[in-house]
Amino acid sequence: MAVPNMSQASMQTLAELEVEMMTDMYNRLTGACQKKCIATKYKEGELTKGESVCLDRCVAKYLDIHERIGKKLTNMSMQDEKLMQKFQQQNQQ
Repeated sequence: MAVPNMSQASMQTLAELEVEMMTDMYNRLTGACQKKCIATKYKEGELTKGESVCLDRCVAKYLDIHERIGKKLTNMSMQDEKLMQKFQQQNQQ
């Protein structure tokens, strides 16, 4: 989604930041779910059914919470922006 009046360099920086944030989320997700679901002493070369189910559930929960937090932060940011606009309008009068 292109933002009006945004330079190519700004759009490139924004895209790079998004990739960086997604990489960080992926690394945190894999680390947390691996620590929770896979024993540190491997007995088999392949994942067991229990490990696979645990990983599926862990990833689903992690992504669900990540989405909820993102929505909450977006809502909070929008509320802050509205308050700032209201405050600026009051100061102009």
